[in-house]
Amino acid sequence: MYVTPMSRVISWDLPRPAVTRRQPIRFGYELLRGIAQVDFMPNAACGLFFVAALFAAGWQFGLYGLLGTAVGTGAAYVLGVDRERIGAGLEGFNGCLVAVASAVFLGPDHASTWVMAVGGAVVASVITGALVHLLRPWAMPTFTLPFCLVASVVTIAAPGFQRIWHGGSALAALPRTASGTSALDWSGLAHAFCANIGQIFLMPQWYVGLLFLAGIFVADLVAGLTACLGSVIGIVTAWALGAPASGVTQGLLGYNAVLVAMALGAVFLERGVWSLGYAAVGAAAATVLTVAVTSFFAPFGGHTLTWPYILTTLFFLAAVPAFPRLRRT
Repeated sequence: MYVTPMSRVISWDLPRPAVTRRQPIRFGYELLRGIAQVDFMPNAACGLFFVAALFAAGWQFGLYGLLGTAVGTGAAYVLGVDRERIGAGLEGFNGCLVAVASAVFLGPDHASTWVMAVGGAVVASVITGALVHLLRPWAMPTFTLPFCLVASVVTIAAPGFQRIWHGGSALAALPRTASGTSALDWSGLAHAFCANIGQIFLMPQWYVGLLFLAGIFVADLVAGLTACLGSVIGIVTAWALGAPASGVTQGLLGYNAVLVAMALGAVFLERGVWSLGYAAVGAAAATVLTVAVTSFFAPFGGHTLTWPYILTTLFFLAAVPAFPRLRRT
């Protein structure tokens, strides 16, 4: 994702290990930062909250998240990736998401799922290297593109392989055509607000999302506030356009808005009123795009993942040079 300049944020982190003498401790530190980088935070303390959130969703998801991050980070070491990127956690977060997605979409209790999680994390590391090289001339980050590419291939291809397809899991159901009431009560609003954060890791439970949000606030106050803004915009946009309340409360329409709001309002652009407004527009656009991408993938069994976040942020960042009031960090 991105390394947030720590001098610009209000944050708390774990003490840095003595990297020259304690390699296992350093690797653990990089592991936590890799998990935290799913939400742009190069912060080990934030990573602890994220690990706790995954285990709160289910012990298997916690293990898959740690495994995917460890494999992605380890593959980067083996391939000789720049140590600064590894230390910032930039080589682990896609592996984390690939492994968690494998558990969600293939079912966490199968040996083949563990194999796919490991293999997918390794492939994501290779794709990350390719994208870092290809996007460097445009100063663009890789986003979660390696995760989306690997997870999309796996979920679409899985039904064609008997040894890895076991009917999926209960969390893997595809959203259907809009139906049912769009009315939201206070309980539904509160659930949706937290679920929008949790669904970034494919977790719909409100308490899981709350733990993720707490981790973001520990790492960066402004990023936490922009995550809240993105969640609210996702809910309001979905409700205003008449999205079914069931999908909104599960966080299926708002999680991309959270990522876009954080990316444009707190990470990739200089912080200020103009970037915050730009982020709000992007978050609303990502909510609409989420439904479009869902409809696109549904006929052949694909999933929305974070494609709307990637596409929205890519175009909004590419447009920045045309707007003098906005600046890239």
